[in-house]
Amino acid sequence: MYKPPYHKRIFHSTRRILAKQWLSLMPALQIAVTGSQGKTNTTRTIYEILKQIGPTVVTDINLDTIYNVPITALKVRPSTKFAIFELGIDHSGEMDKHLEVVKPQIAVVTGISPVHTDKEHLGSLENLIKEKRKLIEALPKNGYAVLNYDDENVRQMAPYTKAKILWYGTDKKHCDAWADQIRVSLEGTEFSLNGTKIQTRLIGKHHIYTIMAAYSVFTLISSNHPNLPNFSDLIQGIKPLSGRMNVEAGPLETTVLNDSLRANPSSTASGLQTLSEIEYKNGRKIAVLAEMGELADPEREHRKIGRLIGRLKIDFLISIGPYQKYTVEEAVKSGMAKQNVFWVKDVNSAADILKKLICPGDLIYLKGSLYKGLWRIIDIISSWKST
Repeated sequence: MYKPPYHKRIFHSTRRILAKQWLSLMPALQIAVTGSQGKTNTTRTIYEILKQIGPTVVTDINLDTIYNVPITALKVRPSTKFAIFELGIDHSGEMDKHLEVVKPQIAVVTGISPVHTDKEHLGSLENLIKEKRKLIEALPKNGYAVLNYDDENVRQMAPYTKAKILWYGTDKKHCDAWADQIRVSLEGTEFSLNGTKIQTRLIGKHHIYTIMAAYSVFTLISSNHPNLPNFSDLIQGIKPLSGRMNVEAGPLETTVLNDSLRANPSSTASGLQTLSEIEYKNGRKIAVLAEMGELADPEREHRKIGRLIGRLKIDFLISIGPYQKYTVEEAVKSGMAKQNVFWVKDVNSAADILKKLICPGDLIYLKGSLYKGLWRIIDIISSWKST
């Protein structure tokens, strides 16, 4: 964990104190988002919707949360209607630091996955849940907790908040916002949200949760803002973030589905299922996976992904890094043809295999943790166009 030098610590501490005092004086509605996956997409989707209603401030997508929160708080002005904070944590006590500054009236929990559960970070899934749960514990009685009903770990958080709960998920009986009739393509995702057809350019079944969470926040706000556009119209123009299931042109007339910015067990499973479910007739489907980092039991989690791959409609698998050996083993055991599975040590070796393997029209899916450098494959394979 990065520790700035003494003079910078003084600067950050002073800025945090000023941010706390400043934000406490601002009338903006504060909204906070946490979870192990989907935080950034959910935060940005809520932002894209609310900025069409009134002046809105949101945390920067590229800054560490511990510094991002006070910086964002100081951007809030008396005219700001909505302040949206993405609250990531990877060590015990970090949520407390966020909540020294942020006093949300609406909190969203997207889902829980065992990321940052290794000994160097939170140490266990239980510690992760407790740390994330602090957000809804801090909500006032007249606040709202927007919770993912389909995630069992999130569902079990319900007794720990005194705020009113809005559930979202695929269970019509128990959810305030529910989805069905889901169809995914490279153009986006279509589904029915509480009986209304939704079309979005966001790619992947997991984005129904992104949109349902945003819809839940929208419904809470819309009662105080009459004559707003329909939610289905507001959502149509939102584009995928770079490195989070966005489509790019690949070499040799291939298509790249780039999901290389982050990877945890839940997001990796969701991405692979999306790849499998997409109706694609132009070529073969090739999954390129790097290791998932900061897991309490990395072997177990990588084996689970391998077993999943063996059941999916994916033609080739290229796995990178020591723990991906377990993914390869389980994929073959679960039915994937051995000759269609490759394990390599690094990104350059993976690119060499891709160069020999791909044909015009193939669909290449990239997934890995940022620090594993999987994004470099984009640069490597792009250079092939000029050779």
